[in-house]
Amino acid sequence: MNDKVITLDQARFGYDFITAPFLPEGEDEYYLRNQQNKRTASSYRHLTKAEIESLEQNLNSSPCWNDVLVSEPFDPSLIRNSEFYGLIRIGKMDKSIVSFHDFSVPIGIANSRIVSCDIGDHCAILDCAYLSHYIIDHHVILYRLGEMQTTNHAKFGSGILKEGEDEEVRITIDIMNEAGGRTIRPFNGILPSDAFLWGTYRDDQALMRVFEELTEKTMDKRRGYYGFVGEQSVVKSCDTIKDVWIGPGSYIKGANKLKNLMLRSTIAEPVQIGEGVELVNGIIGSGSRIFYGCKAIRFIMGDNCNLKYGARLIHSFLGDNSTVSCCELLSNLVFSGHEQHHNNSFLIASLIKGQSNMAAGANIGSNHNSRGNDGEMVAGRGFWPALSSTLKYDCKFASYVLITKGNYPHELNIPLPFSLLSADTKESRRIVMPAYWWMYNLYALERNSFKYRKRDKRKVIRQHIETEYLAPDTVNEIFEACDLLCLWVAQNFNRAHASNEEQRNLILMGRDLLKNKAVEVNSLHIYAWGLENSNEPVEILKVVEAYHAYQEMLLYYGVKTLSAYCLATGQTIASFQEKETIRREDWLNVGGQLVPASRVEQLKADLKDRTLSSWDDVHHAYDDWFASYEEDRAIHALATLYQTLGAKQINIGQWEELVEDVARIRLHIENQVFKTKEKDFNNRFRESTYRNLAERDAVLGSLDDNPFIQESRQITEQVLSQIRSVSFA
Repeated sequence: MNDKVITLDQARFGYDFITAPFLPEGEDEYYLRNQQNKRTASSYRHLTKAEIESLEQNLNSSPCWNDVLVSEPFDPSLIRNSEFYGLIRIGKMDKSIVSFHDFSVPIGIANSRIVSCDIGDHCAILDCAYLSHYIIDHHVILYRLGEMQTTNHAKFGSGILKEGEDEEVRITIDIMNEAGGRTIRPFNGILPSDAFLWGTYRDDQALMRVFEELTEKTMDKRRGYYGFVGEQSVVKSCDTIKDVWIGPGSYIKGANKLKNLMLRSTIAEPVQIGEGVELVNGIIGSGSRIFYGCKAIRFIMGDNCNLKYGARLIHSFLGDNSTVSCCELLSNLVFSGHEQHHNNSFLIASLIKGQSNMAAGANIGSNHNSRGNDGEMVAGRGFWPALSSTLKYDCKFASYVLITKGNYPHELNIPLPFSLLSADTKESRRIVMPAYWWMYNLYALERNSFKYRKRDKRKVIRQHIETEYLAPDTVNEIFEACDLLCLWVAQNFNRAHASNEEQRNLILMGRDLLKNKAVEVNSLHIYAWGLENSNEPVEILKVVEAYHAYQEMLLYYGVKTLSAYCLATGQTIASFQEKETIRREDWLNVGGQLVPASRVEQLKADLKDRTLSSWDDVHHAYDDWFASYEEDRAIHALATLYQTLGAKQINIGQWEELVEDVARIRLHIENQVFKTKEKDFNNRFRESTYRNLAERDAVLGSLDDNPFIQESRQITEQVLSQIRSVSFA
């Protein structure tokens, strides 16, 4: 890199984009540009003498008019006060107006300096101080730009090196760990699933080498590719745009600095970038929007994401359908459906597995409360730290853990899904209520699935996402939680009754106590060690109720899932039970997509033996996983019922009892959804801000018209229809 201001021969300005040793023998500097521009050379012609005279009369200039080529029709009066350097190819131009959102400008080029560019049909390029080495598609508006250029080593956000570059300029992203131990290399088309596999299995050096090899194949290492602006794009009032690939339909307005980016915009799902934004070294998914002073460096945004109101996204991957405002994220891998909206919250060095929400004041970051910057936090789906929550790294949380406001001074490992974690300030002790969401917050639990489905506006699904709160990942966590509850009950019971047993026997003893001696168990204080890195035990509340709630959740998931699959595939429950292998397998959340662990192991093996040789192959494997997901989940559901019932087969009598139990559970869910919302409507203090009920209903809408309540009723009808319509035999 030359860091000095030098003097160039004006006659060569705009030429020599590729020079030796990077220019292949027998090729000119435009050979890659010609491959990018699909128009044939015959579609352009040289200027006539009269056209050159007209252009110069309009205060245009070029050191070599012979290298300015145009298409028919061409009207030289549409080009004014502009400079042209190098090979310029201009598409069709006529006296028309192009308009976007009431912003209308004439087709043509005015007050601009154009260096070695291809310009498509019916474009408007106005007041562009420096436009260099770009291919501009049809019907594009470029207006009031300071600098828009492409270098011959542009990588457009990818973590590869061009010919002759040093390793130190490679773009990498330090997800999940600030110290860089889980570094990945970005590439166009990368998915959260890819990042999860790459960031997780670091001990598998052969797999790491394969990921690097696959990434190297995603982009040509040759120098000389031009930047691109897709059709129907509008770029206006920006300061600096450098090495940015702008997909079709993009709308960019008032950005301060955009550098080394890939905008995966499409006409159907355009990318939008707004005022005061500064983005460097990133990939932005289709349908995503970035507005109002945001800063992002070394980042990846999935599809249909929002970054706004001064948010800072650094060394992080933000999954599809996520919205981040005001706050700071550093070194994270966040799966789909993440919500974070407050300026005084930050999230650092974490793996968040989706459908999560960060409240104001949440302080979650390893470099603020541990000795080093290499701490991590892992949280399952539905993670929700409440106002002003402070965690000490390292921490791990099961799915749907809700953390109440408070300071948590020790490392935590909470394996109980759907639980409430709180801090007893008087006793300086942490308290967990397992199954809290199911027992006391069904409205929020059901609404979570509802809102994430409604917010998914993606037209092209690249990352498959599970939004149901009861799915193989959370169900497996419930089984683990039930064993832990049994173990802790037995341990605390034995302390009062002086008995000592092995762990397996303790679990059996605890299960018997929970089922048959609930009164005695309720009289005990249940404490658990090993959930917090301190000398104080964690208190477990309402273990009897929680255990039975977990059992209800297992039955509801099993019957609902199995019925839906058998009905959809025309099978009976009895015939489905004839499958050779019905077992409850381990499952993984891979980027928001749920998959049996055995399929992940097979994928890793296929990668290492080169059966899969590209990232496209890997993504096709994800699609195959998804094609098998319904059956895999149904097998898991049946195995769940077997284990919950303690049976190897289900007979017709058992099935009929299960159907009635699940019908009762579903009606209870719908009733709780309605009652929870009804409490808001009947709260007399809530009514105090309104003059009368008519004003309240005008502002809030009526209870019966609430879209989520309506959706809940529809789900109830669907579930009851499925479980009662499916044939057992």
